[in-house]
Amino acid sequence: MKLSTGFVRASGYARKVRRVLFAIAKNRASPQEIIRAAGELNSFIFEKFQEMGVEKGDVVRISVPLRIGEGKIKWDYERLEIEVYRKSEDEKLAKAMEEVEKNEEALEEAIEELSTLAQKLRELSEEIEEKIEHIKAEHTGLKLRFEE
Repeated sequence: MKLSTGFVRASGYARKVRRVLFAIAKNRASPQEIIRAAGELNSFIFEKFQEMGVEKGDVVRISVPLRIGEGKIKWDYERLEIEVYRKSEDEKLAKAMEEVEKNEEALEEAIEELSTLAQKLRELSEEIEEKIEHIKAEHTGLKLRFEE
């Protein structure tokens, strides 16, 4: 199994690693383990960025193999790959990344709105169920009183 961030600005790699790891491991490890493993990897990547002279505005693509066993996530740091596209060297890529980031933000906002709507629908559904049960109870009570 491999975690791959796709193209992302260096300033946003940690959030992307966390999101991708949650998508990969959500049913195979606890949220606490996912957060722990993402933090561990992000610290390692940060050190590598410093060694490589990666700047916030640079675009990176990170991939690293991982194993999930018994609810634990283990990284294969030996096979970690970091591709760096320097903002100063490739202005076209930097502009493309700005557009990608805007699209990702719009997608996240849409997902948040839909999640909020889904929660409201669940609450409304529960309210409807309660009203139905209340009406059934009243109807049964009326029926029993009528039969007396």
